[in-house]
Amino acid sequence: MEADISSQAVGLASSADFSLINLFLKADIIVKTVIISLIACSIYSWAIIFDKIKMFKKINLSSEEFEEKFWRSKSAETFYNSLPSDVEDPMAALFKESMQGLLKSKSKTNLVEKMGRILEVGIEKQISKIEKGFTFLATVGSTAPFIGLFGTVWGIMNSFQSIAISRNTSLAIVAPGIAEALFATALGLLAAIPAVVAYNRFNNDSRKYSQKLESFSKRFLSII
Repeated sequence: MEADISSQAVGLASSADFSLINLFLKADIIVKTVIISLIACSIYSWAIIFDKIKMFKKINLSSEEFEEKFWRSKSAETFYNSLPSDVEDPMAALFKESMQGLLKSKSKTNLVEKMGRILEVGIEKQISKIEKGFTFLATVGSTAPFIGLFGTVWGIMNSFQSIAISRNTSLAIVAPGIAEALFATALGLLAAIPAVVAYNRFNNDSRKYSQKLESFSKRFLSII
């Protein structure tokens, strides 16, 4: 008799549909909310990742071209007048804003100190634009595993409730809830790992680019 019950439970577990879509559809509202939240965070994280990869590649090339043209120009003012009205490169934007401050300055006393402050503020402004989205990656990397863990705990609680209600400890009763729980855990890690790796890389790229802007600012101050 016990053997028949055991074989029947194994048969039910093996015939159950454990596909990801079916697990999502059978989950309760709490687990569904966790799954949807993690998928949305993962999609937005990847959108930021692809955007930042493209951005860093673009600004590194454009800044090299800008520096090359700048140091070959006859004067800073001549080069400033040749720039278009809207510039996308952060280094070009930094130079343009600092030149605007220089030309608008009526007093020439303490000019180097004034320009130093303008350049410092300009660097912070450009880096803040570059680092837009970094906070989201850091937040996803640190919180997604815990959100997935919450879904895991909730799914296991549902499994225990099913056991208590049915008074049956067979695998067919416990398996769906555990599968939902593990699915939430996997999604949490799937969202967190790329976000952490990308944040560390982009943070390093941002620091290198900040050093490039600071180096340009020091050399630009030397010719004023």
